[in-house]
Amino acid sequence: MKRVITLALILFVVAAAVFVWQRSARSAIQLDTIKLPQGFSIAVYANDVAGARAMALGSDGTVFVGSQSGAVHALVDRDRDGRADEVVTVADGLRMPNGVAFKDGSLYVAEVNRVLRFDRVLDFVKQPSASRHAKPAFSVVYDKLPSATHHGWKYLSFGPHGLLYLQVGAPCNICEPGDPYASILRMKPDGSGMEIIARGVRNSVGMDWDPDTKDLWFTDNGRDSLGDDVPPDELNHLTKVGQHFGYPYCHGGTIPDPEYGKKHPCSDFTPPAQKLGPHVAAIGMKFYTGTMFPSQYRKQIFIAEHGSWNRSTPIGYRITVVHLEGGKAVKYETFAEGWLQGRRAWGRPVDALVMPDGSMLVSDDEANAVYRITYKG
Repeated sequence: MKRVITLALILFVVAAAVFVWQRSARSAIQLDTIKLPQGFSIAVYANDVAGARAMALGSDGTVFVGSQSGAVHALVDRDRDGRADEVVTVADGLRMPNGVAFKDGSLYVAEVNRVLRFDRVLDFVKQPSASRHAKPAFSVVYDKLPSATHHGWKYLSFGPHGLLYLQVGAPCNICEPGDPYASILRMKPDGSGMEIIARGVRNSVGMDWDPDTKDLWFTDNGRDSLGDDVPPDELNHLTKVGQHFGYPYCHGGTIPDPEYGKKHPCSDFTPPAQKLGPHVAAIGMKFYTGTMFPSQYRKQIFIAEHGSWNRSTPIGYRITVVHLEGGKAVKYETFAEGWLQGRRAWGRPVDALVMPDGSMLVSDDEANAVYRITYKG
């Protein structure tokens, strides 16, 4: 009996060791595999950021990061050397706190079914670690969002006119869920005046505004189960409130859905501004508003492609750029790749953030890290 127990214990220890090794191997940072255009380089800005997701910039340069782990982190680079000196946990025990936004000294955090506000959050972050005895308190800004977790990750951002934008994904692969699902919403910072501004958006986890026109652009993930190459993910451009972008009736602007497509022709809907790769899981996106990068990248759209889980040949796991001319998308190309090695990905880009010095941060929820991309001509 003792031998059986001993053998079982040995097997348990071995299995645990294998699990830990696999976790470590899966999340090991391998920046030597990343390929960038000439003159660009990438380095670790912060590691040990568990499940790093959407990012927001504080007024003093602090970077706030939502996560898959239930926590919200603050990355603090006190000596301004391009690498965070400390990862401060601002909140924990939250439910899918993906989206973060910063305004007037307060941090807004989107859980799956509500939006929270942490006031004077930088006061907490600036304290010595020994003085941080309790996490900051929060108030609930809005708590009437659906609690469905399928496509439940929220992206949160303040628009150019001070309104707070977020989205509610469809609670399914393909269905007719009704409002407020499959939509983009906005409200005042105090949670009042909630309205739907776009429908037919299956699962958007990234948005930003054209720095010139102030128009809203956003990514959207296409449906599954139509094959490896159909439909494309989308980059969409909202030109007026109330536009419908097709889901669940039409995909990619031209592909009628086999289940729902007979109800409405594709001509009823706003087509994508740019078709992206199929199943690349295009999520975080930003207009590049800095001056560090060469001129051909300025005011262009950088997209974090999280990577396919449902394709026989994996695709995505990269940063792409969509070039615009006259407010129209004219070119879609890879900017940074190498997180995918063969059929295995050691990292998965989630979001991008332009820093005051013109560098760009990229979060990675697989390697639990945030990277910094810089350019030296």
